[in-house]
Amino acid sequence: MAADALDVPLEYVRLGLRFDRLESGFVDAYTGHRRIRAEVADEPAPTPQGLRDQARALLRELPAADLPADRTEFLRGQLTGLECSARKMSGEPVPFLDEVSSYFQVDLTLGDPGAYAAAHAELDRLLPGSAPLAERYAAHRRREECPPDRLADAVHALSSALRDRVRGEYGLPESETVRYEVVTDQPWSGFNYYEGDYRSRVAINADLPHRLGQLPHLVAHEAYPGHHTEHCRKELGLVERAARLEHTVFLVNTPECLMAEGLADLGVQASIGAGWGPWAADVLGDLGLRFDGHLAEQIAAAAAPLNRVRQDAAVLLHDRGADADEVAGYIQRWSLVSADRARQQLRFLTHPLWRAYITTYVEGFDLLSAWLDGRPVGQPVADRFVRLLDEPLTPAGIAGELRAA
Repeated sequence: MAADALDVPLEYVRLGLRFDRLESGFVDAYTGHRRIRAEVADEPAPTPQGLRDQARALLRELPAADLPADRTEFLRGQLTGLECSARKMSGEPVPFLDEVSSYFQVDLTLGDPGAYAAAHAELDRLLPGSAPLAERYAAHRRREECPPDRLADAVHALSSALRDRVRGEYGLPESETVRYEVVTDQPWSGFNYYEGDYRSRVAINADLPHRLGQLPHLVAHEAYPGHHTEHCRKELGLVERAARLEHTVFLVNTPECLMAEGLADLGVQASIGAGWGPWAADVLGDLGLRFDGHLAEQIAAAAAPLNRVRQDAAVLLHDRGADADEVAGYIQRWSLVSADRARQQLRFLTHPLWRAYITTYVEGFDLLSAWLDGRPVGQPVADRFVRLLDEPLTPAGIAGELRAA
């Protein structure tokens, strides 16, 4: 970088911290120097228009920054997402599909009702009976519910078992740690707060019932080998060893979110693989918590296509002009959930900061699943997955690798 060139990574970090002054929670994690955050906090109050102009200026400066190609593409994607967020914050009308594309580098289409009907048919086969499928599915889920007073025990047991797997398969800093807490009145089931120095706090929402067959996915997603593991390995590799300052801040509604949520949703596949249901049943059985692991794994596979219903709901609500009651009914019909659960999902889909975020789970999982499955013949899953944990990959870059394969 020339002596008079703008330090784009540093200015990107400053810009991200300014967004958090306008929308608390926009910075999901910050592990950089306190001085930088303090300097930003002492600046005059930012405006959306000012942040938009700063994002555009950094995009113009990026080619002259003389950064390696992977850093350039990472920062280009992040800054494009920030520019769109600033326009949204300023009140500029941004069509929902354009918003999602700017944030996450993917284009949305509605799911196929035929695929949803086929998923219902498979669930009907796995859960025989004369009652309506939604009732049988709900009864199955109730049978799997973890007693609230045992939730912490179950989470810690699964976390310990997954941590051992991840330490052996991928490696973790010796001092890393996760602490769990139970919270209420949140629109999500779990949330990772990465605190830096290889430490995370994971909040579990007690307002929602937690099923024994779902808990392995939740713990894998938030901790091992999901968010906590990714943060630890990137802090060690990209920040401490490679001095890539841009990875000291993690920002909502940017391409890195789709990558993070997609890899986290692949956590059980990347750490346990086939047979995760019986594995989890053994771990939890030691606590006296019993469920049918084989059936849980089959049900999860059968219901997987229904995950896209949540994204359909966002498109219907924000792009197609459907009202909340209509969308809640759509969720109930295809996701086979109760009216209360459908309304809970609508809370997330109508939150100003999170309304587009459902795409990170749906498209992130599909994109990275295809990429993981498309690995070279004979390559272990871990050898492919570790790239997601360590490298500054982007959705556009992953899509390019798939096209080139």
